[in-house]
Amino acid sequence: MNSETKHIPPVSTGTRVSLIGLGRSSAAAARLIRHLGGIPFISEKDENPKLAPWKEYCKAMGIPWESGGHTDRAFEADLFVLSPGVPLTAPVVRTAAERDIPITGELEFASRHCTAPMLAVTGTNGKTTTTILLRHVLRHAGTAADLAGNNDRPLSESVLDNPDAPAVVVEVSSYQLETAETFHPVVAAVLNVTPDHLARHGTMEAYAGMKARIFSCQRPGDTAVLNDDDPWTASMTPPDGVQVTRFSARKPIADGAWFDGTCLRLRDRVIARREDLRLPGLHNVANALAVAAMADGFGVDLTGFADALQSFSGVEHRIEWVAEIHGAAWYNDSKSTNPDSLRIALEAFHTPVILIAGGQHKEGADYPALAPIIREKTALMIAMGDAAGRFVEWFGDMVPYCRARNVEEAVNLAAERAVPGSIVLFSPGCASFDQYSNFEERGRHFKQLVLRLAGRNEQETA
Repeated sequence: MNSETKHIPPVSTGTRVSLIGLGRSSAAAARLIRHLGGIPFISEKDENPKLAPWKEYCKAMGIPWESGGHTDRAFEADLFVLSPGVPLTAPVVRTAAERDIPITGELEFASRHCTAPMLAVTGTNGKTTTTILLRHVLRHAGTAADLAGNNDRPLSESVLDNPDAPAVVVEVSSYQLETAETFHPVVAAVLNVTPDHLARHGTMEAYAGMKARIFSCQRPGDTAVLNDDDPWTASMTPPDGVQVTRFSARKPIADGAWFDGTCLRLRDRVIARREDLRLPGLHNVANALAVAAMADGFGVDLTGFADALQSFSGVEHRIEWVAEIHGAAWYNDSKSTNPDSLRIALEAFHTPVILIAGGQHKEGADYPALAPIIREKTALMIAMGDAAGRFVEWFGDMVPYCRARNVEEAVNLAAERAVPGSIVLFSPGCASFDQYSNFEERGRHFKQLVLRLAGRNEQETA
């Protein structure tokens, strides 16, 4: 929010709150508002079948809502709370500002009612793996941390359902940071900043600046964790008095967390071996180093860090092993929604893959920069969805390719061409919205298709 943002009033008995955007975060915030005595009302500009589950939820919970446009009812409010997908430039938000209605976001609103210390993670890639691994490490060390934020569990839900949590690990997006004003994590990390969401943020400078807002309310005694291998994060400057810990997967850092090629180290101490981390790729080594730095900043004894890594199996939709079919390994990386995440996935494998990529491409993203890694790591490219033609234009002259209209057709084409020893990597590098509600729905559909194929092949060979 900018300096002209109005003071956000506390929510108490009778406070009228309009939540803009019908979905998971607004539904959770509406529950919290009602718990505080406020009167929630959800207003959604769109009208489509994907909203049906949330309409049913609101009916069951007795939460009033509207869809298909914002009526005058939405502006009969003492406060606006925005879903992350609603930008500050949206007409409904501008109208609220013109009418002097205070505006905030769900994360900021919920954080004002969170009594647990928050450990927050942002970055273009790796947020979900890092937050889940951090929660796992904390729990392994005896701290029953909760998990919330830019995932399936809004912070409002954590505040309501687990108010006595000793800590909350929060995944934070750049969209959520747009409305952050008092959000105060005692430990915060920015993992990396690569081109993404530029249609909303405009420039890389603005995007990186938004990520850096995660540190803006930190105080002396808090810890900021920065990736020293990323030029955007390495140059960030948290507030005076905040302890800065840097991590690197590529070089020694005397007072930080680093990888020596064989072991993960915190300062001069070995805390784990590379083989303790079951996840492929140097990017996951970096994620684990960030976790070590954050846990250390929170005062966790890392004696059991290696054991915690050994018992961590990874995250759904992030280079997730699905099945082996006739000697070919199939991986689901549906969370790959931008070029950099596609690059990271390709770098995780030592042999060329059958790559399934495509979907809704992101304007402003530098896909052609992937050419060297595509050439090196791809044995066959199956270009799918709305971006199929673009992928062929960008890379079709350097690797064998074929086109698919959708995920099902792509899976069938990959199955026809896979041989023993092949790796089939579903890493779209694009948004899912050309055919799916989100990357989770896309990934689960891919896994269903692969597992159905695996079952059919088992029957054929029985």
